[in-house]
Amino acid sequence: MSKSWTAKLRLPKSTFPYVFPTIDLPTKADRARPLSPRPLPAFRETYIQRCADNLYEWQRKNRPSDDTFVLHDGPPYANGSLHVGHALNKILKDMILRVKVQQGRRVHYVPGWDCHGLPIELKALENSKGAKLTPLEIRKSARNLASNTVTKQMKEFRSFGVMSDWEQRWTTMDAAYEMRQLRLFQKMVRKGLIYRKFKPVYWSPSSQTALAEAELEYKDDHTSNAAWVRFPITEEWRSLPQFEGVQGKIQGKLYAIIWTTTPWTLPANRAIAVHDDLEYCVVSDGTDGLLVAKSRLDTLKEKLAKSTASRNATEPSVDVLETFKGRQLSGLQYINRLRGKTASPQPLIHADFVSADSGSGLVHLAPGHGFDDYEVCNSQGIPVAAPIDDQGKFTKDAFPDAPEVLLSAPSVNEGGGRNVLELLEPDGDVLLVEKYQHKYPYDWRTKQPVVIRATEQWFADVAHIKDEALEALNNIRFVPEAGKKRLESFVQGRSEWCISRQRAWGVPIPALYDETGAAMVNEEVVDHIISVIQERGTHAWWSDAADDPSWIPSSLQGTFRRGTDTMDVWFDSGSSWTMMPGRADVYLEGSDQHRGWFQSSLLTRIAAGSEAGSDFEKGAPFKQLITHGFTLDQDGKKMSKSIGNIIEPQQIMEGTLLPPLKRKGKAAKGPVTYDALGPDVLRLWAASSDYTRDVAIGVPVLQGLHTALIKYRTIVKMLLGSMHESARTAPLTVTDEIAIMQLQDTMAEVGKAFENHEFYRGFNALNRWITNDLSAFYLETLKDRLYCGDGGGVLEPIFNGFLRMLAPMTPLLVEEAWDHRPEWIKQDS
Repeated sequence: MSKSWTAKLRLPKSTFPYVFPTIDLPTKADRARPLSPRPLPAFRETYIQRCADNLYEWQRKNRPSDDTFVLHDGPPYANGSLHVGHALNKILKDMILRVKVQQGRRVHYVPGWDCHGLPIELKALENSKGAKLTPLEIRKSARNLASNTVTKQMKEFRSFGVMSDWEQRWTTMDAAYEMRQLRLFQKMVRKGLIYRKFKPVYWSPSSQTALAEAELEYKDDHTSNAAWVRFPITEEWRSLPQFEGVQGKIQGKLYAIIWTTTPWTLPANRAIAVHDDLEYCVVSDGTDGLLVAKSRLDTLKEKLAKSTASRNATEPSVDVLETFKGRQLSGLQYINRLRGKTASPQPLIHADFVSADSGSGLVHLAPGHGFDDYEVCNSQGIPVAAPIDDQGKFTKDAFPDAPEVLLSAPSVNEGGGRNVLELLEPDGDVLLVEKYQHKYPYDWRTKQPVVIRATEQWFADVAHIKDEALEALNNIRFVPEAGKKRLESFVQGRSEWCISRQRAWGVPIPALYDETGAAMVNEEVVDHIISVIQERGTHAWWSDAADDPSWIPSSLQGTFRRGTDTMDVWFDSGSSWTMMPGRADVYLEGSDQHRGWFQSSLLTRIAAGSEAGSDFEKGAPFKQLITHGFTLDQDGKKMSKSIGNIIEPQQIMEGTLLPPLKRKGKAAKGPVTYDALGPDVLRLWAASSDYTRDVAIGVPVLQGLHTALIKYRTIVKMLLGSMHESARTAPLTVTDEIAIMQLQDTMAEVGKAFENHEFYRGFNALNRWITNDLSAFYLETLKDRLYCGDGGGVLEPIFNGFLRMLAPMTPLLVEEAWDHRPEWIKQDS
């Protein structure tokens, strides 16, 4: 086309910057211009300030407070760097808030951080380089680490374009927060929901503290040395009438057969469980009698055959002598040789959980090392024993006759079971040991196996508030709906909550102990301790002299000491609803929080009951629960440090996951340069994902989003360069009217999707409109009018509608586009 003809055309003109996907540019001047990340890095901070910080402050001041939408932040843990899962979470929250602002509402969103707990304490100990730290020194170091991490994470969250009240941010280690948490604890004490008990809990030898269910990870391929073991029945069985038919047929002893995957718990065995309604049989191996469930007889024969084959022995014949109902075994007693020569006989008792489908049909009960074991033994008055220490090593009480045998094991998980079985082998009580792969709990922080161990711990009574908590969930909207059943199952399966931890970095449990070790916790004691903490801070609990009388209420007589237990971090974060003026409209976190923060928030709120405050409605602290899945790599694998596939948000924003920009000529020898995609592409990934499922991210996904972002910019530049003020008064053509109808339909569809938090549906609807209606139809038919005609059309409403749909997803692009709008629109603004 000649220059004379070009001069006669009304080509699009705007100040909106181009996108340069390569460095192979036409002129030297062009090559000198900065590449076009979206927007240019030099302007990124300016646009974030305007579209996030300033917008939040503007709506806070100008929108009515009586119609405030509250999104309560589930506090991320203040440890380490952010990963894309953090970005997904924060951006989803931000998009919900932006939609509410578009609808004319005021929003309330104050970010928080979870700052106590073991990982930070371990890092503080690691930084000490082996030096022995006092609890106070640990706390000071941990506080400093958490504070620095909060600052670092906040800066990165803000770089995502998240609008929030950053100045009012809160942490669980703030003095004011700790006081609210202690007052909540006091309310639960007043209502009789807090108690101390010696009973089994999950115990982490690697962390040396009790753990809650939410602090466990289950490994599906854990391998144990499972053992078939026999216990000798005391000779009194011969005088029982139900055994009359077998008395002359057994020349040796009668043995009860059990199967266990944790042979290290056998020293703590205190009973054997059978089921009253199951059928049991006594079989003879030629000399002795073996007691086993009838349904498990074939399995026992198989194991005995395997055992004799391994010893090159003759396989014994196994003949059934008599069959009994489980209830007929009542009155039998047996000897646990591991308890020593002077140990008393132990009973066979009924338990509902005994199954005919596993093991031998008789269950070894160690009430100090099993939850079900504890419940059934406790109901029978059978004492609890757990002869292992904090590090998971046996104590001398494990085998009183020769303590050194078991004390030589590094831990119960490392050689402990083997040492126990070696004690039983001389008497032939170990029938078979075999590898057994099964699901087993691990400490989620140290990735080491845990044990179940009875210790003195503080508990919150869940049983008495469970029904009210479940009822409260009937008034909650869940996204996705399956979240309701998941949360209900966690609450339903819980009767109590172990809230104490044996670590220094946390909120102290305000308890006093007398000289006998008995705990003193009542409302008066807790109230007095809280008043001292309010004046001195929680550090003083550890820094003050042990005999400082200020901590002891005047009504208490005698000598008391302060406890050293701290509260479970889930109690910390679960108290965060006390920060809000009322119920939150939305809680939004990952699906793992059904057993974590969602549950702890619900339980503490229900526990507080009417004492939560006059501004609170009865029920849960939230009106809607939204959960998102985990982030996966491009191969669908869960991101993990051990695999090395973790993606950090900065990698996406700086474009380093995509191939570097192409260079030609002399520029090819320059440094490698990447097309920095900026926060909008990170946000577009979150918006385009069906977050109710696990969400993948990788090079193919980013390339598609990169293309979409370029398309958006191209359209913005086209619209900015082609809009004319005269079009406001120009008559509409049929094509214009169709374009307006298509725009309105799309905005309605996108708006409905956004209102339902289905951002990926809105993203898809927007892209269909761009491809099918805007680009292929309207802009194509409008070219002649734009370049050669009246400059009419409906580009201005299309521009405004397009930005409105983009705004929750790509606010920096929208801010940049608005910055480059024509002067005649700026004058109207």
